[in-house]
Amino acid sequence: MRKIILVVAIALGVVSCKESAASKVKNENVTTAKERDVAYLKLPVVSFDKASYDFGTIDEGDVIETSFEIKNIGKTDLIIKKASATCGCTIPDWPKEAIKPGESAPMKVKFNSRGKRNKISKTITLVTNTESGKETVKITGFVNPKEKK
Repeated sequence: MRKIILVVAIALGVVSCKESAASKVKNENVTTAKERDVAYLKLPVVSFDKASYDFGTIDEGDVIETSFEIKNIGKTDLIIKKASATCGCTIPDWPKEAIKPGESAPMKVKFNSRGKRNKISKTITLVTNTESGKETVKITGFVNPKEKK
């Protein structure tokens, strides 16, 4: 009987310790620690002149181009390892050289509407050396279908 009571007491003690330790972690402390770590690691931080570009209404077959200005507001060089879009119809041309802190560089984006119709939304994802490891921008618009002959 003593052994059973001892095992139950130990088990309850372990469970109660785990619960009390987990309940002591505050979300604001986690956020503060994350900000402190970013400042300590001196990571680059990306800022875009716009998060998305709406090209309006175009006709099927038209090719549009736009540019996103990428600014490094962090403490170290920003490196963009690659850029890709959700579709082969959207081609990003990103800066291949490192962007120094405080500097900017353009990323050109070309969209070919051939074979595309109606509402369009394409996401361009940049693989970077920022804290999240990736950054995104979007292009949206409407493509009028070609009239059938």
